[in-house]
Amino acid sequence: MNTSVVICVYTEDRWEDIRQAVESVENQTRPAHELILVVDHNPDLHLKLKREYPQAIVVENTHEQGLSGGKNTGVATANGEIVAFLDDDAVADAGWLEALEEGFQESGVVGVGGRTDPLWASGRRPRWFPYEFDWTVGCTYRGMPAVRAPIRNVMGGNAAFLRDVVSEVGGFHSGIGRSVQGRKSRPLGCEETEFCIRLTQRKPGSVMLFEPRAVIGHKVSEQREGFAYFRSRCYAEGLSKALVTQEVGTQDGLASERAHAIKTLPLGALRGVGEALRGDVGGLGRAAAIVIGLAWTTWGYVVGTARLKAARS
Repeated sequence: MNTSVVICVYTEDRWEDIRQAVESVENQTRPAHELILVVDHNPDLHLKLKREYPQAIVVENTHEQGLSGGKNTGVATANGEIVAFLDDDAVADAGWLEALEEGFQESGVVGVGGRTDPLWASGRRPRWFPYEFDWTVGCTYRGMPAVRAPIRNVMGGNAAFLRDVVSEVGGFHSGIGRSVQGRKSRPLGCEETEFCIRLTQRKPGSVMLFEPRAVIGHKVSEQREGFAYFRSRCYAEGLSKALVTQEVGTQDGLASERAHAIKTLPLGALRGVGEALRGDVGGLGRAAAIVIGLAWTTWGYVVGTARLKAARS
């Protein structure tokens, strides 16, 4: 099988990040079939990238502005049997693509997601930041499988899908994940969650696979290391989850979240308190952040659900 790698980009402010992401793709042990850079409605960046990377396919987003539109453009442009997505502020390990492709050898697999590790701008994890909430910075979090295993949905910045299947179920939907408005205000997400659930609902027996050997590092800016962003991201996740459940139903839309809230988060809070009692004062901060993060995510979901109900009435 061959793989087209898609990197969606939108701003020259990330020029160095884009350069490192492209370089990591070009240094894979199993070369990509092609590299596609999708530019989100930024003509100057489009021209600059075409000059800088003649070996890549550089295209403009032909769909609605935002990450979902960029991904759909990438899928439509791709010729590979598999389409892999890498964030524009991420760096893939040399064996990333090989590990993703090997996941498709298992029966029924239509999507594979890898492990995403945080690369903290400050050089170290904030002491108060709970591992259970690494999803707020786009990374693999405590509570996900430690070994290769089926999961409900993959994380969009480190994922691959069978190209034909993506097109068959209508691609990624706009209005759930990050858009140009989302970049300026709420840090929304969940476009890949809704897509994965919709895909498995429409194609019963389809499998999403987590492959921890497919590793990337995802850069976490100093702004995203702060508690204000953490709280805002949790609230935005709740808003996005309300949109997801409207599309796919609450049973599938909240199945993983219920398990995480009922089992993983209470254990994480207790762990933090225990660590504090053993001399790690940061443990109290992590325990408190878990409680606050859950509360703000839940509140975002309640507000989002109420807004949707009001809009329908």
